[in-house]
Amino acid sequence: MSEPEAAADAVAAVPDPGSPSHEPGRWGRVQPWVSLVVRVGLAFVFFWSGIAKISDLDQARRAVAAYQLFPYTITQIIGVGLPIVELAVAVLLLAGLVTRYTAIVYILIMAAFIFGIAHSWASGLNIDCGCFGGGGAITGSAKAEYIEEILRDVGLALCAAYLAWWPRTPFSADKALRLFPERTPLP
Repeated sequence: MSEPEAAADAVAAVPDPGSPSHEPGRWGRVQPWVSLVVRVGLAFVFFWSGIAKISDLDQARRAVAAYQLFPYTITQIIGVGLPIVELAVAVLLLAGLVTRYTAIVYILIMAAFIFGIAHSWASGLNIDCGCFGGGGAITGSAKAEYIEEILRDVGLALCAAYLAWWPRTPFSADKALRLFPERTPLP
């Protein structure tokens, strides 16, 4: 086979972008909708936790102090700042704005929560995490549910990791503003 014939065969082997063989597979059609559900679900969780904390900032500060990780002044700043950050992340996720980066911030926050809960458990503290309001020392015979709290936060972190990997969703500001170009399907 001559060189021009080989080149012509190679060009003929590449499918036309408009042909059915170049269309995305089932996952390519389903993934944006799965990502949308994950994005809205994560936004709901942070919206709920942020509202619960910001509605009682004194309790939020006590919950942070119960972890015994930081000096008093720092716990006061975290107790006020955390619900604001959670609400900002929730709004960005709900809008679908800079979704990949917002999901990475979500993962980092979950990692901090997991560390704090694990530290409390390892230190022998008996506290309510305060994740959705309340929080602080548990009195009486009640015991902290550290393993459930850690598993919940690991699950949320995994959902955020999914969203960081596949951030493109319908009904997003990212798509409307064309912040991230669509991926070119592989032949």
